[in-house]
Amino acid sequence: MELNVLDTKLIACCYEPITGFYRDGFCKTGLDDNGKHTVCAVMTREFLEYSKIQGNDLTTPMPMYNFPGLKVGDKWCLCATRWLQAYKAGVAPPVVLEATHKKSLDYIDFTSLLEAKF
Repeated sequence: MELNVLDTKLIACCYEPITGFYRDGFCKTGLDDNGKHTVCAVMTREFLEYSKIQGNDLTTPMPMYNFPGLKVGDKWCLCATRWLQAYKAGVAPPVVLEATHKKSLDYIDFTSLLEAKF
């Protein structure tokens, strides 16, 4: 059973748009997920702009990667290190703790995630 940062069963982050490294709606990770897409976050204008400036445009659709492009309010599995980088910059999006994989704690302290709780 996959666990979340609350040490309970991991719930789905989002099915519309379908998220997750494995595009199954969950912020699961595995050996092939180099980015550790484990943080279930709710997109904000500030974060989407920040991500684009950092070279990762999350608003433009990329059909070849089954990526629809995101808008404010969408839930999405973010890379733990990118979320932490945004947190340190003061633009981290809110987090759905129940849908954020426990592996996130390898990169982010629980207090920071709790501060950003959705």
